[in-house]
Amino acid sequence: MTTLSKERLPLPPGSLGLPIVGEMISYLRDPGRFIEQRQQRYGTIFKTHLFGQKTVVLIGAEASRFLFANEGKVLSMTNPLSFEVLLGAGSIGMKTGISHQNLRKQLAQAFQPRAIAGYVCTMAEITRSYLHKWESLGTLTWYPELKKYTLDVASKLLVGVDAGSDENLEKVYETWAQGLLSIPIRFPRSKFDRAVHAREQLLTKIDQVIHQRQQNPSSQQDVLGILLQARDEQGNHLSLEEVKDNVLGLLVAGHETLTSALTSLCLLLAQHPEVLQAARAEQEQLGFIEPLTQEHLKQMTYLDQVLKEVLRLTPPVVRSGDRKVLESCELSGYLIPKGWNVFYQIQETHQDSNVYIKPERFDPQRFAPERAEDKKFSYIPFGGGIRECLGKEFARLEMKLFAALLIREYEWKLLPGQNIERVLLPFSRPHDGLKVKFWRRCPRTSRCTSTQGN
Repeated sequence: MTTLSKERLPLPPGSLGLPIVGEMISYLRDPGRFIEQRQQRYGTIFKTHLFGQKTVVLIGAEASRFLFANEGKVLSMTNPLSFEVLLGAGSIGMKTGISHQNLRKQLAQAFQPRAIAGYVCTMAEITRSYLHKWESLGTLTWYPELKKYTLDVASKLLVGVDAGSDENLEKVYETWAQGLLSIPIRFPRSKFDRAVHAREQLLTKIDQVIHQRQQNPSSQQDVLGILLQARDEQGNHLSLEEVKDNVLGLLVAGHETLTSALTSLCLLLAQHPEVLQAARAEQEQLGFIEPLTQEHLKQMTYLDQVLKEVLRLTPPVVRSGDRKVLESCELSGYLIPKGWNVFYQIQETHQDSNVYIKPERFDPQRFAPERAEDKKFSYIPFGGGIRECLGKEFARLEMKLFAALLIREYEWKLLPGQNIERVLLPFSRPHDGLKVKFWRRCPRTSRCTSTQGN
């Protein structure tokens, strides 16, 4: 199609809202309702004006196929200024074109099957310590506890640092992460200013670890060690700035999204005891003795289905990052103009009733081989194309190991009087953080007189 014929196409339906602010107020008030109302009114492609940009919102398999196919061609990743400053110029999220491709190949070395296999023991050890902690607490708010857990796993396996015993590191990280979606204006003690200072502290900590590694080389198995040794096809290694920026990027990616996913897992299993019982029955039937290995985990096929359904029904990230339109193009008979932004909705794509039977239901059996409802481009919790999540196998491993150890030996129930409605931004989570009573299961071989679950 020529440029002239493209320009004759109509724009997608929708509204650009008020001058300057567009439809930002409505969107931030309730993102889920905002998208739902416009999808009902306009369909799976519509225009709006968000974050100071004219934007086209895309929903469904055709939309994700379009975006993945055109990434790096007529579409290019764009980031808010806060991300650019706090993640750093060397981060893969800031890279485009050949530099993105080359960096991705080097980072991928930290997530090859052999590397992933080396993370199992450490993950299991940290998981066990947190399960014991929660057992001793008896009642807890799970979301903030899971944030500590996933940060501990990420810190240990990415950098070799024990965040669980360094309360200051946890606070510094939280200050940095909270600035990612802040207004990028620096004045003393503003959220963004505090986040910039926190970034400097985190980079100093990583510098110290790198210096220790250089002074005393070890065989420690973590992502930092792999990245320091990574080479591209020409034998070039990553600069120290690139290593540090990408460790920070992986830290937030491997921490925030996993916290969301594990919280959703715990909530959905509490709400659907029949699914929990089926997952527990699989564990008892397999009868694996710890320590669990990757080979053990591969045989937990029903648990696989449960985790896939958690990510379908409650994806941690409900929408993709924005892409800038580099050249006017066409989708579904509509013009996508040059200079506009585009993003696709993961949440609504996962709710397509043309793909999923009763998509609002939590139904792990939809991923059983005889049903196999996860069609390509309709199941996208990790994105896709050249921007697909690098650490998806790391995330799957952590989710599965956590779930297996949890459901084998522990029980939990929701405490009354809490709001479990989902907050969608920046990462999906229950409004009140998921308050539960938590206790160890009674072994089948012993008589149980505990009333903790009553």
